[in-house]
Amino acid sequence: MTTPDVALADDAPPRVDLLLVAALLALAGLVVRVVWFTPVEAMQGPAQKILYLHVPSAFTALYVGVPLLALCSGVYLWLRDARADLLAESAAEVSLVFMTVNLITGPIWGKPVWGTWWTWDARLTLTLFLWLVLAGYLVMRGAVDDRGLRARFSAVLGLLALLLVPFIHLSVYLFRTLHPQPVILKPSAPSMPPEMLRTLLFGFAAIALLFAALLRARWHIARQREALGALEEGA
Repeated sequence: MTTPDVALADDAPPRVDLLLVAALLALAGLVVRVVWFTPVEAMQGPAQKILYLHVPSAFTALYVGVPLLALCSGVYLWLRDARADLLAESAAEVSLVFMTVNLITGPIWGKPVWGTWWTWDARLTLTLFLWLVLAGYLVMRGAVDDRGLRARFSAVLGLLALLLVPFIHLSVYLFRTLHPQPVILKPSAPSMPPEMLRTLLFGFAAIALLFAALLRARWHIARQREALGALEEGA
């Protein structure tokens, strides 16, 4: 297994993380656009505006974070490169954060629209199951002391997590569900008014930028932790 870098000073981040600042500014811009410059949906009312945070958070976690976790897990099993393991861990943790946002905003949106905070809808249930898989992934990493064993177990679980993503995506087609069918990821043109579509696309960009900033910060923390561990073992 590749030994992590131990040059702590050379790996130090800049005092101001410009990527994180840009992400926070984009998120603030999204809030302003959603509140003041995006029309209210006629049937659902103001509650529908949660969509611009709810959907991009789910999209980023499901179609960026979890695939990145699986890709790095596969690379680790193939090459036994510790950096891939650390990036997989970082992707899992940040993805869990975005899935938590998704699971919190969903019931807040669902209560006024569906009349209930939670129902064992196929998509809701599968998303919660994936959240539990990611949480279990992180718990397992903290419970296994041996680095090699921990990395191998984590890589297998990271690959298995990816298997849930297509089921979550197709759940609205395979099962009777309260969730509407996709309005963006579908063969035909998006079924949204142009003003709402522009705001949603802006939300995708803002959340993706925030994901990248958090992933970068978490990756740096993981490398610093491993470097400190290597120094302690060598002392």
